[in-house]
Amino acid sequence: MLNPSGIAKAARILAERRRSGVQAERLPKDCRPEDLESALAIQAAVTRDLGAHIGGWKCLEPPPGRLVVAPIHAEDIHRGVPVSVWAPEGFARIEPELAFVLGRDLPPRDYPYRNSEVDQAIAHTHLVLELIHSRYADPAEVAFPEMLADGLLNQGLFIGPEVDPELALEASELPITLHTRSAGPERHQGRHPNTHPRAPLYWLVEFLRSRGKGLKAGEIIITGSYAGVLEAPMEEPVRVQFGELGEISVSFKARIQA
Repeated sequence: MLNPSGIAKAARILAERRRSGVQAERLPKDCRPEDLESALAIQAAVTRDLGAHIGGWKCLEPPPGRLVVAPIHAEDIHRGVPVSVWAPEGFARIEPELAFVLGRDLPPRDYPYRNSEVDQAIAHTHLVLELIHSRYADPAEVAFPEMLADGLLNQGLFIGPEVDPELALEASELPITLHTRSAGPERHQGRHPNTHPRAPLYWLVEFLRSRGKGLKAGEIIITGSYAGVLEAPMEEPVRVQFGELGEISVSFKARIQA
């Protein structure tokens, strides 16, 4: 595992890139994580360096040898428009997802939570857009632990309307349509990457519990994109239709580098 000074150095670099919007090369070799535990330690240190608060989590049931989990900072959760995003390519990068908002705490304890207990803790289900941005100039050349340390491309979340939780519970497949003024409808036959949209939430609760951590009422958990990453134009109305569940109306503007 990376030593404490390496973790602190990596966190300072990534936190500054989050503040400024600058994308740059891979982390220096003396602070580059090569294992998942080092990456998770850097994640936590970035949150501390930013003085941020955890408002939610992104997660998936992970494939072998990986962990798909990262905090979403409360300061980066948006409910009004326009949404200010880092957009160096000239468009907003978004992922259409479902979010589960907890109405009660799920604190750490010595034995696992049943799925039914997690279900009972969910207060609301929403349509959301995860906002995507890397702190690396070329994410394709970066090893997975470095991506994990950087929060797996997350730069925030836009909260859309609440939806019927029972309909959302069955939404293993969901047609996604992106409507913009400057282009025709972009249609995707959406599928949840873990089939069951709550399956990653169940995994997250147990993952955190096994590490002596928990979830708090009000936290928002997203569990995977139905259509990968979509590109939305800036400075114009955008609609994302989630089949019969509903739609999100939003607009984006570019953040200015500090």
